[in-house]
Amino acid sequence: MSTSSVGSPGRYQRSVGGLAAALVLTVVVVGGLIWFLGLFRPDVEIDPERVDYLPIIGEAQDAGFSPVYPASLPDGWTPTGYQVVPGEKPAFEMNLLTEDDEDFVGIRQDDEPEADMLREYVVGDLSPTDIYTVRGSVAEAWQGYEDEDGDTAYVSEVGGETVLVYGSASPEEMQDLIDRLSTEPLAAE
Repeated sequence: MSTSSVGSPGRYQRSVGGLAAALVLTVVVVGGLIWFLGLFRPDVEIDPERVDYLPIIGEAQDAGFSPVYPASLPDGWTPTGYQVVPGEKPAFEMNLLTEDDEDFVGIRQDDEPEADMLREYVVGDLSPTDIYTVRGSVAEAWQGYEDEDGDTAYVSEVGGETVLVYGSASPEEMQDLIDRLSTEPLAAE
């Protein structure tokens, strides 16, 4: 009895076409599984948490800092965060969302030079726009800037510190916010 075998048992032919077909089949199966599982997952809508910033402003003022803050907000705007950096060189930052959480607006007050703050907080190449002038605000003249993506920034000096108002809101919305800025002391509660 002679045992001669051609090839090895359990082996199959491999080809580039077979490999490509297996990869395509794997992608289709994984994609279908993700789609199928998505049918049973509820749409989750996360509303940003509204923060009460005025008590923090009062505490910062009690500590000897004079933050620039909006005395009131435009209708529908949501304050979503703030940061007060204490010390010899205090800083203040506040984050807002416009009506319907449409656009972001930030307010930053620091002793950094204007160019440094623009470079740090506003991404992209900036082009100067008109100077926005307003009587009765914390500063009468605000230099406007715009980047290629349509983001806007306004910057001015208040009490020897740079104040930057920036974000994706329209220039008109930002100018409305600038009109509302204040350094007035808040009544102690």
